[in-house]
Amino acid sequence: MRQDDLDRMLSKEQQIIPSSGFVNSVMDSVRREAVTPAPIPFPWKRALPGLASVVLSLALLLIAGGALFTRGIAGQSQPLALPFAQDRILEAARSIRAGWIVLALLLSFASAKLSIRFTTLRD
Repeated sequence: MRQDDLDRMLSKEQQIIPSSGFVNSVMDSVRREAVTPAPIPFPWKRALPGLASVVLSLALLLIAGGALFTRGIAGQSQPLALPFAQDRILEAARSIRAGWIVLALLLSFASAKLSIRFTTLRD
């Protein structure tokens, strides 16, 4: 394509006419969008106290855990050993029957994954 051909094509003023029904479909979608109500905003004023209490609880938990850890180190001549902590954790898990909790969590996770897989396969 030469420069003269390009100039000749661009110099012609052609009127662009939309296809029939295009204007009506665009105006219908504009009207539909104008009638649609605004999305409901997230209630941050109601959620902030709960979020603040979660953050405060985690901070207190970290402080209390640090205090117990340092108190355990100060009471012993050597640092708190992992097997000692592991025994206490396992004893606590047995006392609250954590096996059943883990089983329930695994079954819930598996059923959610299966349902997601079945719904996405229908595409």
